[in-house]
Amino acid sequence: MAHSHTDWAIIAKNPRLVELHRRKCLFLFGWWSFSTVYYHLLPIGARGSPEFFSLKIAGDLNLRCLFVLSQFVVCSAIALLYLVWSNSVSDKITNELLEEIRTGELDA
Repeated sequence: MAHSHTDWAIIAKNPRLVELHRRKCLFLFGWWSFSTVYYHLLPIGARGSPEFFSLKIAGDLNLRCLFVLSQFVVCSAIALLYLVWSNSVSDKITNELLEEIRTGELDA
């Protein structure tokens, strides 16, 4: 069995990996920021405007309950967006980098 040595320092400096890391950080930080703000709107809004969040929508269902339920929808939507993004952007760049590693075409 042939033993191949992988030079991780060269891989770490590869423009494809650097670009992948940059794009992933931008995507994740942006959606993390949005979800954090969205999550904190409930306690801030409920404390600052309790009459607004107590508005009855239907029966015992009020705006506060709908907002809590919407957080599950937002969380699922972000997960779906990440899945689509990773399949279309991240996986493509990763596969190109892996092909470069396999064929030994990495820039030194």
